Amino acid sequence: MKINYKRLIIFTLIPVLLGALVGLLTSVNSTVDSIIPKWIFPVVWTILYILMGISSYLVYEKEGEVPRIYVVQLIFNLLWSFVFFTFKWYTFAFIWIIILFFLVLRMIREFRQIDKTAGNLQIPYAIWLVVAAILNLMQIL
Repeated sequence: MKINYKRLIIFTLIPVLLGALVGLLTSVNSTVDSIIPKWIFPVVWTILYILMGISSYLVYEKEGEVPRIYVVQLIFNLLWSFVFFTFKWYTFAFIWIIILFFLVLRMIREFRQIDKTAGNLQIPYAIWLVVAAILNLMQIL
């Protein structure tokens, strides 16, 4: 497969820039204590957003479009930060992240049907959502 670098960069920048924007908008309110150092979160999320962009590119190159589940989970992903950090609705955020986790599992399945690598690149995202859900739950308990 010939790589369209311009398209790959665009597909990668979309989640990275949206994630960075949401991070900037919600970081003012991120006074939540965590067992994980704060600097880890932007590093991990940047990597996950890059993987998300690469996956969406791989799927687009095979299908000519990106499945709707990708857009839905990305919106859920971005809105979770507002629910958790801005509004501090921790219980609702926990429910939200569980829904997001299942959306990501569905996305992995759909991506794998189109391109196995695209689906597999999303496994770290699903694993990180488990960690994030646990950290979210710690704010409730």
